[in-house]
Amino acid sequence: MTKEWLGGTTIFAEMSALALRTGAINLGQGFPDTDGPESVREAAVRALRDGLGNQYPPGPGVPELRSAVVDHQLRRYGLTYDPDTEVLVTAGATEAIAAALLALVGQGDEVIALEPYYDSYAACIGMAGGVRVPVTLRPRDGAYHLDLDELRDAVTDRTRLILLNTPHNPTGTVLSRGELAAIAELAVERDLLVVTDEVYEHLVFEGEHLPLAAFPGMRERTLTISSGGKTFAFTGWKVGWITGVPALVTAVRSAKQFLTYVASGPFQYAIAEALRLPDSYFDTLRSDLRAKRDILADGLAAAGFDVYRPAGTYFITTDIRPLGETDGFAFCRALPERCGVVAVPNAVFYDHQKEGAPFVRFAFCKRDEVLREAAERLRNLRDLRDLPDPRNLRDLRDSV
Repeated sequence: MTKEWLGGTTIFAEMSALALRTGAINLGQGFPDTDGPESVREAAVRALRDGLGNQYPPGPGVPELRSAVVDHQLRRYGLTYDPDTEVLVTAGATEAIAAALLALVGQGDEVIALEPYYDSYAACIGMAGGVRVPVTLRPRDGAYHLDLDELRDAVTDRTRLILLNTPHNPTGTVLSRGELAAIAELAVERDLLVVTDEVYEHLVFEGEHLPLAAFPGMRERTLTISSGGKTFAFTGWKVGWITGVPALVTAVRSAKQFLTYVASGPFQYAIAEALRLPDSYFDTLRSDLRAKRDILADGLAAAGFDVYRPAGTYFITTDIRPLGETDGFAFCRALPERCGVVAVPNAVFYDHQKEGAPFVRFAFCKRDEVLREAAERLRNLRDLRDLPDPRNLRDLRDSV
């Protein structure tokens, strides 16, 4: 198990700092540049004024939010949970993942994760003493695909659980009913636990989101994780949750109590109200983000990138090789100076970094005018091809 996640800063911190220093448009880190619904924000203000959550909230989360999560899972997916024993509120989905892995993974246990994967997965598996086993999603025909045979072959006698992310960050893949059914059959056959990261559940543009817990034999072996940050555009509130059977939720709560203990008290009440917004809110959210996706995807294609138009999330993966580039790290570090846009190299999401070397991720959860301006700047890459690359300027000066 490598320890590359120890020390230093994340790529998101590096690229966001670069955006600030250069004044570039930051399409690297995935946070919206506008707040979510006014009614939800006012619910947080009301909770603060009424003294709700200003002191430590209950360890499992405030009852109003746990009940709202249960109602949401039933209304959307037909899944039934007990708000008192089968729901745990966390400091965002990231803490939920950390607590789940700390609770369920022992020294030397293998954890299968779909590669490329969100960077905290590697850190959390490492902190738990586990060994991550990547199963790589590979690009083909304009999308990324899971090889189910490769997934099955990755399971050994040491495999403890599968860490699944759908809709998938960074590729935008939404696993199909057939793929999820095959994963469920494998988990039952090999008696595996599954932790599912479903924070983009409402950001699906093609296909549908299907919780793995709804498949036969999976409710008792699946911990489902989601959060309010992506769905309601309040990423700074850090309100997430886990649903699962009492034994699994209790195990996670035992680990979680030594992490944040509790968090986000007033915001829990606000997210409870947000989960009860009418269907029209979620329909409009999808429609708006689909339009934003297309603005940026069309701009990236016009700039010369190969574009993998995502079926979900709010990230677009691109291939930089048509631009004559092969190193995503070098490309992203030079991009702000070249055309005033920040992106993230996909290689940071891989164990096998060569697999991700020529791919770069852009976030489109920004205002339409910002995306149009970014697309216009990126189109300049075509015109800049014959100009000296800033990365080579030092060599040029030294040769004079």
